[in-house]
Amino acid sequence: MTKLSYQLYSARNFQPYSAIFEKLGKAGYAEVEGFGGIYADLDDAGLKSLRAELDKNGLVMASGHFSPDFLEKEVQKSLNIAKILGMDSIYAPHLAAEERPSDAAGWIAFGKRLQEISKPYKAAGYEFGWHNHDFEFFKLQDGSRPIEHIFEGAPDISWEADIAWVIRGGADPFAWIEKLGSRITAVHVKDIAPAGEATDESGWADVGHGKVEWARLMTALRATKAKHYVVEHDNPNDIDRNISRSIASFQTY
Repeated sequence: MTKLSYQLYSARNFQPYSAIFEKLGKAGYAEVEGFGGIYADLDDAGLKSLRAELDKNGLVMASGHFSPDFLEKEVQKSLNIAKILGMDSIYAPHLAAEERPSDAAGWIAFGKRLQEISKPYKAAGYEFGWHNHDFEFFKLQDGSRPIEHIFEGAPDISWEADIAWVIRGGADPFAWIEKLGSRITAVHVKDIAPAGEATDESGWADVGHGKVEWARLMTALRATKAKHYVVEHDNPNDIDRNISRSIASFQTY
């Protein structure tokens, strides 16, 4: 059975995290994925305390999100965070709207920047990749898509494929798994509610309770090198429901 992770961003509005770790451990999750808001400002003592809380609940923070700027400017701090928390994979997760290029050349340049950023992390033995949202799949004026150019500029980084964002970007996830499957080392497992539903949850759904074809997708994804499957819901209004229903669905795939 595939081990399941949980992106802690999903629980940011349901504090404290110590209670979330307990819920996740009891529900059967084996891993969590962190993000900058959890650990960027912690000193070594704080990081060790966080690690102890995870250990206590049988959880491993196997992967983490760090902003491109942080990864670029705080190399030693980023490496220290990853080491103390026990990560094996580091993903740059997002680019603010005002920083996004408008043409292919700009996206290739951003890819080259990621390629440079990745070097000290890969040298230290970490998987390093890019996590997508929807904007990487919006067509540029020439008909190409930013995701192609990012990876053209960064030939040595991997892809944490956020499937639901691929769909929201107007793209076919099966086609992109086929095209970029050799890059995939982690997957975000989340679902999209049917049109007009879950408007109070930004249109997202618990895994298995939306319209994303997860049973078929898992067949395709298991042919990739994905080692982390990470449940995420960007705006749940009931964290217990999201935690329990998502893992119950995932275990049937």
